[in-house]
Amino acid sequence: MNLINSVVRKALGLNKPLTVGTKNEATRVNWIKTTLEKIPGGGRILDAGAGEQQFRKYCSHLNYVSQDFAAYDPKELNSGIQMGSWDYGNLDITSDIALIPQPDSSFDAVMCTEVFEHIINPREAVREFARLLKPGGYLLLTAPFCSLTHFAPYHFYTGFNRYFYEEELKQNGFEILELDFNGNFFEFLAQEINRINPVAEKYAKDALTKKEAMAAKIVLQALERFSDKDVNSKELLSFGLHVFAKKISKPNE
Repeated sequence: MNLINSVVRKALGLNKPLTVGTKNEATRVNWIKTTLEKIPGGGRILDAGAGEQQFRKYCSHLNYVSQDFAAYDPKELNSGIQMGSWDYGNLDITSDIALIPQPDSSFDAVMCTEVFEHIINPREAVREFARLLKPGGYLLLTAPFCSLTHFAPYHFYTGFNRYFYEEELKQNGFEILELDFNGNFFEFLAQEINRINPVAEKYAKDALTKKEAMAAKIVLQALERFSDKDVNSKELLSFGLHVFAKKISKPNE
């Protein structure tokens, strides 16, 4: 029976490793690293909502300043997806992201990655970034297009569409230099299929049977094929958006 199953799996291509739906974080990190390299060296950069400051290492050519509200503690929380542990390290600024105690035009760049869904006032944050940036300064943003509940209770939005950035950044004196989608409709569906077992184990005390896991693998194969042929399904759904902008004027000027 095991031999038959092995032959069937090989015939269906089920032994072939699939990467569909697994590149969300790696793609985002690579974009952040590459985009930070485009910012001229020697300037002062604010990492707004820095968390554990994971991107400090890519800012060695800049004067790095970290900011966060520093209130998240997973030891006290159990709702949604939580981190096993969390360490802010030595933050330079602890404050509300929309009320950062720094002078106007005091930064050459602002970076804010995977933060907007966790703050109640993302529009006010954009306005604050515009205040803090010098004319010609750079703004680097990433946030989900769609996300599961995580870092609860500090999770207020599932994600942001491109139109949020296009409208808010224009109103606050920014020109968008890059607006990139991370993933597409098929990649997102694959990511969630890959999550079925851990979610089922937590919320249903159950897991996929061998037959169900084989069926899921077949669907993932189809999604990988569709993703390879994809033209523009990102307009429907993606992991998130990556935005690089430049301050060209004062808000509403």
